[in-house]
Amino acid sequence: MTVPIDPRLRRLVQEALREDGARQDITSRAIPWSMRAVAEIVAEQDMIVSGTAPALMAFRLCDPRVRVLKSVRDGRRVGPGRPILRVKGRARSLLSAERTALNFLSRLCGVATLTRRFVDAVPAGARARARARARILDTRKTTPLLRHLEKSAVAHGGGKNHRMTLSEAVLLKDNHVLLLGGVLPAIRAVRRRLGKSVEIEVEVKSFAELREALSEGAGRVLLDNMTDRQVRRAMRMVGGRAKVEVSGGVGLDRISRLARLGVDYISVGALTHSALAAKISMDVRRA
Repeated sequence: MTVPIDPRLRRLVQEALREDGARQDITSRAIPWSMRAVAEIVAEQDMIVSGTAPALMAFRLCDPRVRVLKSVRDGRRVGPGRPILRVKGRARSLLSAERTALNFLSRLCGVATLTRRFVDAVPAGARARARARARILDTRKTTPLLRHLEKSAVAHGGGKNHRMTLSEAVLLKDNHVLLLGGVLPAIRAVRRRLGKSVEIEVEVKSFAELREALSEGAGRVLLDNMTDRQVRRAMRMVGGRAKVEVSGGVGLDRISRLARLGVDYISVGALTHSALAAKISMDVRRA
């Protein structure tokens, strides 16, 4: 199997290996240069796989001649004891790359696994009854420089990506609204700058702000930190005139209720800022 070369990923993994001192691994120098081994990364819990690309890149950068014997596709579910990756190469290099590979995998599998729990909490029947497809979204609350990997992990878990960067879409948050003097002037200021046809999402914290956003034709409203009762009332006010996103400390226990209310999106910062690292390990044997 050929490991695909992504320049951005290559630079990131190179920095991670440099951080770990992989090329100055004084302990592994005790292993003969010519010794070859097979390394197998194994899941120690039920999980959704993500992060195979940076893990394989770590091994490849330490040993350009490494062979990939097995690689589970990102997005697949594996159980305890199941192998995720199996590679063959210089024993010394496999050990030098081990921690970097495991760190990427455990972090990204953790994000994907948590995302799948949120996605699975949306009952299919609720979507049909509410005539809505409540999609689980991530946020920009990601680890610096790992955003593209963490958002990919969300997608592997079945979630949808919100904005990757500030340049992708207009989202008027509370501070924009504050500085521009309210929801109405904020929306009008954006349209003066970007044109009347630009799609605008507005964060609202009250029903008064919601009315203003709807009256000005916002295409999407973000209900911030509203209770289920408030969301229900907001949905009646919207009446299908805009897409509705709910955000603000949404836990697993609320997903089903919010889905039944018919919201279009539920954004969850915890997918990337609070996911626990998945438990995985690496075993080696002489080739």
